[in-house]
Amino acid sequence: MSYQPAILQAIPAHASYLTWTIRSGTDHSTLQQTVRALSALTDGVRIVTGIGASLAQALALPVSGLQEFTAPAGSLVTIPAAPAALWIWLREDERGALVHQQLRIASVLAPAFELQHQVSAFRYAEGRDLSGYEDGTENPQDDEALAVAVTEAGGSFVAVQQWQHDFAALAAMAQPAKDHAIGRRLSDNEELDDAPESAHVKRTAQEDFEPPAFMLRRSMPWSEGMHGGLYFVAFARSYQAFEAQLCRMSGAEDGITDALFRFSQPLNTAYFWCPPLGWTV
Repeated sequence: MSYQPAILQAIPAHASYLTWTIRSGTDHSTLQQTVRALSALTDGVRIVTGIGASLAQALALPVSGLQEFTAPAGSLVTIPAAPAALWIWLREDERGALVHQQLRIASVLAPAFELQHQVSAFRYAEGRDLSGYEDGTENPQDDEALAVAVTEAGGSFVAVQQWQHDFAALAAMAQPAKDHAIGRRLSDNEELDDAPESAHVKRTAQEDFEPPAFMLRRSMPWSEGMHGGLYFVAFARSYQAFEAQLCRMSGAEDGITDALFRFSQPLNTAYFWCPPLGWTV
Protein backbone atom coordinates (compact mmCIF):
# COMPACT_ATOMS: atom_id res chain seq x y z
CA MET A 1 0.00 0.00 0.00
CA SER A 2 1.94 3.03 -1.30
CA TYR A 3 0.33 5.89 0.64
CA GLN A 4 2.11 9.25 0.82
CA PRO A 5 4.42 8.72 3.84
CA ALA A 6 4.16 12.24 5.31
CA ILE A 7 0.56 11.50 6.26
CA LEU A 8 1.87 9.36 9.12
CA GLN A 9 5.11 11.21 9.79
CA ALA A 10 5.70 13.86 12.45
CA ILE A 11 5.17 17.46 11.37
CA PRO A 12 8.26 19.15 9.87
CA ALA A 13 10.12 22.22 11.11
CA HIS A 14 8.73 24.32 8.24
CA ALA A 15 5.91 23.91 5.77
CA SER A 16 4.02 25.69 3.06
CA TYR A 17 0.42 24.98 2.09
CA LEU A 18 -0.61 25.95 -1.43
CA THR A 19 -3.99 25.71 -3.14
CA TRP A 20 -4.47 26.06 -6.89
CA THR A 21 -7.35 26.56 -9.31
CA ILE A 22 -7.47 25.40 -12.93
CA ARG A 23 -6.36 28.17 -15.28
CA SER A 24 -9.24 29.45 -17.43
CA GLY A 25 -9.15 28.09 -20.96
CA THR A 26 -6.87 25.15 -20.16
CA ASP A 27 -7.50 22.27 -22.56
CA HIS A 28 -7.78 18.69 -21.36
CA SER A 29 -4.44 17.58 -22.81
CA THR A 30 -2.50 20.38 -21.08
CA LEU A 31 -4.28 19.71 -17.82
CA GLN A 32 -3.52 16.01 -18.01
CA GLN A 33 0.15 16.54 -18.90
CA THR A 34 0.60 19.06 -16.07
CA VAL A 35 -0.94 16.75 -13.49
CA ARG A 36 1.29 13.92 -14.70
CA ALA A 37 4.33 16.18 -14.20
CA LEU A 38 3.14 16.95 -10.66
CA SER A 39 2.65 13.25 -9.97
CA ALA A 40 6.25 12.59 -10.96
CA LEU A 41 7.42 15.22 -8.44
CA THR A 42 5.21 14.04 -5.58
CA ASP A 43 7.39 11.96 -3.27
CA GLY A 44 4.87 12.01 -0.42
CA VAL A 45 7.58 13.17 2.02
CA ARG A 46 8.71 16.64 0.99
CA ILE A 47 5.85 17.13 -1.46
CA VAL A 48 2.36 15.91 -0.57
CA THR A 49 -0.41 16.35 -3.14
CA GLY A 50 -4.17 16.46 -2.72
CA ILE A 51 -6.74 16.54 -5.54
CA GLY A 52 -9.93 18.54 -5.28
CA ALA A 53 -13.35 17.54 -6.57
CA SER A 54 -13.18 20.02 -9.47
CA LEU A 55 -9.94 18.54 -10.77
CA ALA A 56 -11.17 14.98 -10.33
CA GLN A 57 -14.26 15.89 -12.35
CA ALA A 58 -12.22 17.61 -15.07
CA LEU A 59 -9.99 14.54 -15.44
CA ALA A 60 -12.84 12.03 -14.98
CA LEU A 61 -11.07 10.46 -11.98
CA PRO A 62 -13.39 7.98 -10.23
CA VAL A 63 -12.74 8.90 -6.57
CA SER A 64 -15.68 7.64 -4.54
CA GLY A 65 -16.34 9.89 -1.54
CA LEU A 66 -14.52 12.97 -2.81
CA GLN A 67 -16.69 16.09 -2.50
CA GLU A 68 -16.58 19.83 -1.90
CA PHE A 69 -16.91 21.13 1.65
CA THR A 70 -20.16 22.71 2.78
CA ALA A 71 -20.75 24.15 6.25
CA PRO A 72 -23.00 22.14 8.60
CA ALA A 73 -26.68 22.92 8.27
CA GLY A 74 -27.78 24.86 11.32
CA SER A 75 -24.30 26.09 12.20
CA LEU A 76 -24.35 28.96 14.71
CA VAL A 77 -21.00 30.30 13.47
CA THR A 78 -19.61 31.24 10.08
CA ILE A 79 -17.46 28.56 8.43
CA PRO A 80 -16.32 29.74 4.98
CA ALA A 81 -15.59 27.25 2.22
CA ALA A 82 -12.67 27.71 -0.19
CA PRO A 83 -12.77 24.93 -2.80
CA ALA A 84 -9.66 24.39 -4.92
CA ALA A 85 -8.47 22.02 -7.63
CA LEU A 86 -5.15 21.17 -5.96
CA TRP A 87 -3.70 21.25 -2.45
CA ILE A 88 0.05 20.88 -1.99
CA TRP A 89 1.82 20.50 1.35
CA LEU A 90 5.53 21.27 1.11
CA ARG A 91 7.68 20.09 4.05
CA GLU A 92 11.28 21.08 4.80
CA ASP A 93 13.79 21.43 7.62
CA GLU A 94 14.75 24.93 6.50
CA ARG A 95 12.53 27.77 5.33
CA GLY A 96 14.85 28.67 2.46
CA ALA A 97 14.34 25.21 0.99
CA LEU A 98 10.60 25.91 0.90
CA VAL A 99 11.17 28.96 -1.29
CA HIS A 100 12.95 26.86 -3.89
CA GLN A 101 10.34 24.10 -3.69
CA GLN A 102 7.53 26.63 -4.18
CA LEU A 103 9.24 28.07 -7.25
CA ARG A 104 9.76 24.57 -8.63
CA ILE A 105 6.12 23.61 -8.12
CA ALA A 106 4.87 26.90 -9.56
CA SER A 107 6.95 26.38 -12.71
CA VAL A 108 5.60 22.86 -13.22
CA LEU A 109 1.98 23.89 -12.63
CA ALA A 110 2.07 27.15 -14.64
CA PRO A 111 0.64 25.71 -17.89
CA ALA A 112 -2.63 24.65 -16.27
CA PHE A 113 -3.02 26.12 -12.77
CA GLU A 114 -3.12 29.46 -10.97
CA LEU A 115 -2.08 29.91 -7.33
CA GLN A 116 -5.13 30.56 -5.17
CA HIS A 117 -3.61 30.78 -1.68
CA GLN A 118 -0.32 30.17 0.16
CA VAL A 119 0.19 29.73 3.90
CA SER A 120 3.57 29.52 5.65
CA ALA A 121 3.63 27.22 8.68
CA PHE A 122 6.12 25.99 11.25
CA ARG A 123 6.58 23.72 14.25
CA TYR A 124 6.26 25.60 17.55
CA ALA A 125 7.50 24.41 20.95
CA GLU A 126 7.51 20.73 19.94
CA GLY A 127 3.95 20.60 18.71
CA ARG A 128 2.03 23.44 20.33
CA ASP A 129 -0.52 25.78 18.84
CA LEU A 130 0.20 29.52 19.06
CA SER A 131 -2.31 29.63 21.92
CA GLY A 132 0.33 27.67 23.85
CA TYR A 133 -1.66 24.44 24.09
CA GLU A 134 -0.49 21.10 22.72
CA ASP A 135 -2.15 20.11 19.46
CA GLY A 136 -3.22 16.59 18.48
CA THR A 137 -2.93 15.06 21.95
CA GLU A 138 -5.49 12.36 21.17
CA ASN A 139 -4.02 11.38 17.79
CA PRO A 140 -4.07 7.64 17.03
CA GLN A 141 -0.61 6.07 16.89
CA ASP A 142 1.25 3.51 14.75
CA ASP A 143 -1.01 0.83 13.23
CA GLU A 144 -4.10 2.58 14.54
CA ALA A 145 -3.05 5.78 12.78
CA LEU A 146 -2.63 3.90 9.52
CA ALA A 147 -6.03 2.28 9.88
CA VAL A 148 -7.70 5.63 10.61
CA ALA A 149 -5.98 7.74 7.95
CA VAL A 150 -5.39 5.53 4.91
CA THR A 151 -7.72 3.40 2.78
CA GLU A 152 -6.88 -0.12 1.59
CA ALA A 153 -6.00 1.34 -1.81
CA GLY A 154 -3.47 3.76 -0.29
CA GLY A 155 -5.46 6.98 -0.65
CA SER A 156 -6.44 9.37 2.11
CA PHE A 157 -9.13 12.04 2.41
CA VAL A 158 -7.91 15.28 3.96
CA ALA A 159 -9.84 18.19 5.46
CA VAL A 160 -7.94 21.47 5.75
CA GLN A 161 -9.06 24.56 7.64
CA GLN A 162 -7.12 27.75 8.32
CA TRP A 163 -7.93 29.27 11.72
CA GLN A 164 -6.93 32.82 12.66
CA HIS A 165 -6.49 33.60 16.35
CA ASP A 166 -7.55 36.84 18.01
CA PHE A 167 -4.42 37.25 20.12
CA ALA A 168 -5.82 40.30 21.94
CA ALA A 169 -8.88 38.33 23.03
CA LEU A 170 -6.67 35.42 24.06
CA ALA A 171 -4.41 37.71 26.11
CA ALA A 172 -7.43 39.22 27.86
CA MET A 173 -8.61 35.82 29.12
CA ALA A 174 -7.49 34.70 32.58
CA GLN A 175 -5.56 31.42 32.58
CA PRO A 176 -8.39 29.39 34.18
CA ALA A 177 -10.75 30.70 31.48
CA LYS A 178 -8.32 29.61 28.76
CA ASP A 179 -7.97 26.17 30.34
CA HIS A 180 -11.75 25.76 30.50
CA ALA A 181 -12.13 26.90 26.89
CA ILE A 182 -9.71 24.21 25.75
CA GLY A 183 -10.61 21.65 28.43
CA ARG A 184 -6.98 21.04 29.40
CA ARG A 185 -4.49 22.74 31.72
CA LEU A 186 -1.78 24.63 29.89
CA SER A 187 0.76 23.69 32.56
CA ASP A 188 0.62 19.89 32.17
CA ASN A 189 -1.86 19.23 29.32
CA GLU A 190 -4.09 17.24 31.67
CA GLU A 191 -7.78 17.13 30.81
CA LEU A 192 -10.02 18.99 33.28
CA ASP A 193 -12.68 16.96 35.08
CA ASP A 194 -14.85 20.05 35.51
CA ALA A 195 -14.53 21.39 31.97
CA PRO A 196 -17.80 22.86 30.63
CA GLU A 197 -19.71 21.28 27.75
CA SER A 198 -18.38 24.04 25.48
CA ALA A 199 -14.75 23.04 26.09
CA HIS A 200 -12.95 22.12 22.88
CA VAL A 201 -11.89 18.67 24.09
CA LYS A 202 -15.49 17.81 24.98
CA ARG A 203 -16.82 19.11 21.67
CA THR A 204 -14.33 16.95 19.76
CA ALA A 205 -13.85 13.81 21.90
CA GLN A 206 -13.48 11.27 19.10
CA GLU A 207 -14.87 8.30 21.03
CA ASP A 208 -18.05 10.18 22.01
CA PHE A 209 -19.52 10.08 18.51
CA GLU A 210 -21.57 7.32 16.89
CA PRO A 211 -19.80 6.02 14.94
CA PRO A 212 -16.54 7.18 16.58
CA ALA A 213 -15.01 10.19 14.82
CA PHE A 214 -11.33 9.26 14.62
CA MET A 215 -8.95 11.13 12.33
CA LEU A 216 -5.22 11.81 12.19
CA ARG A 217 -4.31 15.45 12.75
CA ARG A 218 -1.21 16.99 11.21
CA SER A 219 -1.93 20.65 11.96
CA MET A 220 0.71 23.40 12.16
CA PRO A 221 0.83 27.01 13.38
CA TRP A 222 0.96 29.68 10.66
CA SER A 223 1.79 33.38 10.60
CA GLU A 224 1.76 36.30 8.20
CA GLY A 225 2.75 39.73 9.47
CA MET A 226 0.98 40.30 12.80
CA HIS A 227 -1.61 37.62 12.13
CA GLY A 228 -1.43 33.91 12.86
CA GLY A 229 -3.24 30.84 14.03
CA LEU A 230 -3.52 27.15 13.24
CA TYR A 231 -3.65 25.48 9.84
CA PHE A 232 -5.77 22.46 10.70
CA VAL A 233 -5.08 19.30 8.67
CA ALA A 234 -6.88 16.01 9.31
CA PHE A 235 -6.44 12.77 7.34
CA ALA A 236 -9.01 9.99 7.38
CA ARG A 237 -10.68 7.27 5.30
CA SER A 238 -13.63 9.61 4.68
CA TYR A 239 -14.88 13.05 5.73
CA GLN A 240 -17.33 11.56 8.25
CA ALA A 241 -15.24 12.20 11.35
CA PHE A 242 -14.41 15.79 10.45
CA GLU A 243 -18.02 16.58 9.60
CA ALA A 244 -19.30 15.03 12.83
CA GLN A 245 -16.85 17.03 14.95
CA LEU A 246 -17.47 20.29 13.07
CA CYS A 247 -21.23 19.84 13.39
CA ARG A 248 -20.87 19.63 17.17
CA MET A 249 -18.28 22.43 17.37
CA SER A 250 -20.50 24.79 15.37
CA GLY A 251 -23.52 24.29 17.62
CA ALA A 252 -25.54 22.68 14.83
CA GLU A 253 -25.97 19.49 16.85
CA ASP A 254 -27.09 20.76 20.26
CA GLY A 255 -26.90 24.56 20.25
CA ILE A 256 -23.61 24.70 22.16
CA THR A 257 -20.71 26.25 20.25
CA ASP A 258 -17.11 25.32 20.89
CA ALA A 259 -15.35 27.78 23.21
CA LEU A 260 -12.54 27.87 20.66
CA PHE A 261 -14.65 30.39 18.71
CA ARG A 262 -14.14 32.91 21.52
CA PHE A 263 -10.62 33.59 20.31
CA SER A 264 -10.29 31.95 16.88
CA GLN A 265 -12.22 31.86 13.62
CA PRO A 266 -11.91 29.67 10.50
CA LEU A 267 -10.95 31.63 7.40
CA ASN A 268 -11.42 28.83 4.88
CA THR A 269 -12.16 25.12 4.66
CA ALA A 270 -11.66 22.60 1.85
CA TYR A 271 -11.63 18.88 1.09
CA PHE A 272 -9.08 16.94 -0.98
CA TRP A 273 -8.06 13.38 -1.81
CA CYS A 274 -4.41 12.40 -1.43
CA PRO A 275 -3.79 9.60 -3.93
CA PRO A 276 -1.22 6.82 -3.36
CA LEU A 277 2.27 7.24 -4.71
CA GLY A 278 2.63 6.47 -8.39
CA TRP A 279 -0.89 7.65 -9.25
CA THR A 280 -1.42 8.75 -12.80
CA VAL A 281 -4.14 10.22 -15.04
